[in-house]
Amino acid sequence: MEKILEVKDLAVSFKTFFGEVEAVRGISFEVGKKETVAIVGESGCGKSVTANSIMQLLPMPPAFFKNGEILFNGENLLSKSEKEMQNIRGNHIAMIFQDPMTSLNPTMKVGKQIVEGLIKHHGLKHHDAKKKAIEMLDLVAVPQPEKRIEQYPHEFSGGMRQRVMIALAMISDPQLLIADEPTTALDVTVQAQILDLMKSLQERLDMSIILITHDLGVVADTSDKVVVMYAGQIVEQGLTDEIFKETAHPYTQKLLASVPRLDMNRDEALLSIEGTPPDLYIPPKGCAFYDRCDKAMKICKDNMPGFTEHSATHASRCWLNHPMAKTNEGSGI
Repeated sequence: MEKILEVKDLAVSFKTFFGEVEAVRGISFEVGKKETVAIVGESGCGKSVTANSIMQLLPMPPAFFKNGEILFNGENLLSKSEKEMQNIRGNHIAMIFQDPMTSLNPTMKVGKQIVEGLIKHHGLKHHDAKKKAIEMLDLVAVPQPEKRIEQYPHEFSGGMRQRVMIALAMISDPQLLIADEPTTALDVTVQAQILDLMKSLQERLDMSIILITHDLGVVADTSDKVVVMYAGQIVEQGLTDEIFKETAHPYTQKLLASVPRLDMNRDEALLSIEGTPPDLYIPPKGCAFYDRCDKAMKICKDNMPGFTEHSATHASRCWLNHPMAKTNEGSGI
């Protein structure tokens, strides 16, 4: 499959009064053309920092890149100037942010916010831009777009505001869409509508999607590949079926076990992952999941595991999956 995005050994930190926070620690993954890649994990694991790094939207300082490359169509985005990135954002890579209410300007009519993007990126005259904006709102199934274009964000429901955000992102037919928690705070019915809308637009525009979420139900229904992050690192990645059916990392196993199932008994309690993620002011020497893992061994505490390949598309970062683990079972390696 043709690659549209390659993230190679990306490391991102933040300088603070207390020291350096290593938010993203050497991650690598790829996104193919027309492919949907889901990035999952608990809050604070580095998902949004990764997304904002691709878009070059991190405030610098305090953020800075310690290492790595982000190749979009073969060109390293980290070497681009702000002027070059302004041309790439919107035109080639678009982003849907977590909260549409805070992402939209509450003092501007929805139509004006869409029109401004069309005038800036495409040089359209105001009349033509307004006509295109109405077409985009109609495309994302906003009813009565000629009327709604003259309304303010607070006059829209949460689901309709999210549709407006998708319209803003789709306005330039981008090659890559980054959707950061696009269904947060929406009810289940509206979530399904938004996800169906994204899939239909992807098919229509031959677009790739990076979906950032903690909702594994959404992942199972929409993604081709899954990247599982924990404490700023990728701990497992593979095709969606491999992650759900051949789960290899204890963290991924616990994430899946914490999701409600249709076959559960009413009195059956959901699993919760005890403990908290490590402090990334002082990242652990070994496996970051060591303190919360009920399968941890001696080697896990002070030695960082490398990736073990389970197939050409599936790999995990865990000592349990190391070739020597079975021969040393019970000895703690």
